[in-house]
Amino acid sequence: MSTHPCLRCGACCAHFRVAFHWSETDAHPDGLTPTAATEPLDPHRVVMRGTHAGRIHCQSLRGAVGVDAQCGIYPLRPSPCRDLHPAWEDGRPSPQCDRARAAYGLQPLSPQHWSASVRSNATD
Repeated sequence: MSTHPCLRCGACCAHFRVAFHWSETDAHPDGLTPTAATEPLDPHRVVMRGTHAGRIHCQSLRGAVGVDAQCGIYPLRPSPCRDLHPAWEDGRPSPQCDRARAAYGLQPLSPQHWSASVRSNATD
């Protein structure tokens, strides 16, 4: 079983609005993200359901933030989700990741999180 920190976190999915061009949805021949998982934002953009306003919580997020959260449409997620990288996964900080985690009282990720994840996956 993977110990990737995102499989426990999900804070970004419950903190940020996820807006993107409608052509990323399956309403377009090249789109992937399920249209049913979105709602209109303006004539050209949609948002993931639950991330437009008010209490942000993407409806595609499964599990509890900080415990066992994961994306219910992960292979079909839109570009804003693909583009937001966890802090230190690739050796660089991520202020967005840090802000989302802080909003849920979670400690920021560090390079040591990734060392532990790699060690754990090697023994799985």
